[in-house]
Amino acid sequence: MRTIPQNLAAHLADGATTLCHCWRLIRRDGGTFGFTDHDRDLVASGTTYAARSGLEAAEATAEIGFAVGGGEVSGALVSAGLTENDISSGLYDDASVETWLVNWSDPEERVLLDIGAIGEIRRADGGFVAEVRGLMHRYDEERGRLFRATCSADLGDGSCGVDLAASAYSDAGTVTRTDGHLSIAASGIGFADGWCTGGRLTWTSGSNSGISVEIKIHRAINGTDEFDLWQRAPQAIKPGDTFRVTAGCDKTHAVCRAKFRNVLNFRGFPHMPGNDFIIRMPQQGEPGLDGGSLFR
Repeated sequence: MRTIPQNLAAHLADGATTLCHCWRLIRRDGGTFGFTDHDRDLVASGTTYAARSGLEAAEATAEIGFAVGGGEVSGALVSAGLTENDISSGLYDDASVETWLVNWSDPEERVLLDIGAIGEIRRADGGFVAEVRGLMHRYDEERGRLFRATCSADLGDGSCGVDLAASAYSDAGTVTRTDGHLSIAASGIGFADGWCTGGRLTWTSGSNSGISVEIKIHRAINGTDEFDLWQRAPQAIKPGDTFRVTAGCDKTHAVCRAKFRNVLNFRGFPHMPGNDFIIRMPQQGEPGLDGGSLFR
């Protein structure tokens, strides 16, 4: 049940009200921004809610149980803090959004309507529409450990333990040729063909500096390394941009053992029977169906 502050409840009971919506957006890097659909800036609890953003809310839904509710907000890409480059670079992905109902004549009279997270952001003609997902969307995220044949750790994290800063697994390069967004070529990387497939490329200079993207394909051909990326670069890639690449891992037991010599930290179950074994028809007298190990 939502508790409405006494002063705001009294204001709502009046014949005329002075109400507006305010949104407080908190990015994952800690950056905080405020926006309002009122016609002037408002200040509440130390946050300035900018009116010049042209931000406004669309229809919102609330669902019973574990269904994901949410809504949309739209606005213009102006100097209020939201920029095309920041949105394209993913700085607002999964940012937290608080929606407040505020008495603009006394901004401290307000009530929190909802807390959500930024989902898909669509951009066109200098404006944007941001999907706001309800808190229940967190239950759609994978949490905890799953029993599966492949490793559940991410290469280089605490569970994996591989040091990606080591020269055997990481190297720096400079773009010599590119299509501008998805493919690049560089020389002097020094890794074997396919070594970085499934790894990560992090830009260290240029318009995309600081942004990381997964590598789709790594090809080493006659001293030149070519990389195809899974995701388009937010800004145009140019010759001379520098980057760092790390080795890729397909999370299988064989690669963990042969490529990284890290089998003691393998977080999967490679001997688990697959679906084909479970659903196929048994044959009388066939070995391996007595409840014992399939690998002895």
